[in-house]
Amino acid sequence: MEETLAFRIMAEIDLIKNLEKISSEIPNRILKIQGYILKENHKEQLEIIIFKGFSSSTTHPIEIDLEKKFIEFNYILTNFKLYRAPLKKTKDNFIREKQKSVFFLNKKNWI
Repeated sequence: MEETLAFRIMAEIDLIKNLEKISSEIPNRILKIQGYILKENHKEQLEIIIFKGFSSSTTHPIEIDLEKKFIEFNYILTNFKLYRAPLKKTKDNFIREKQKSVFFLNKKNWI
C-alpha cells in the first residue's frame, strides 16, 4: 500500500514538472488545471496555473521543493484548459480543453 502511494505522489510530481517543462518551451501558453482537494469529508476547489515553466495555485499554497508533494493534501485533477498568453478580456485566448492530463504531455498539443 505504501509503495502504491509513493508511486502516485511521484507521478503527480512528474506530471507537474513535465507540464512546467513544456510550458517553459512555449511561453505564449497558459495551462489552467482544475480539480479538488480531499479534506476529511468534503472537497475543496483546486486551481493551478502553469505559465512560462512555473506553477502557481490560485486556491491553495503549493510546495516549491520538487522532492516534496506538490500540494500538502490529497487531490484529484479533473480538467485542463489551454489559453494563449497574454490573456485578454475577450474569449479569443481559449485554445482547447481536455479532462486527461496525458493530452497536454504531448508538446504538439500546446500549439
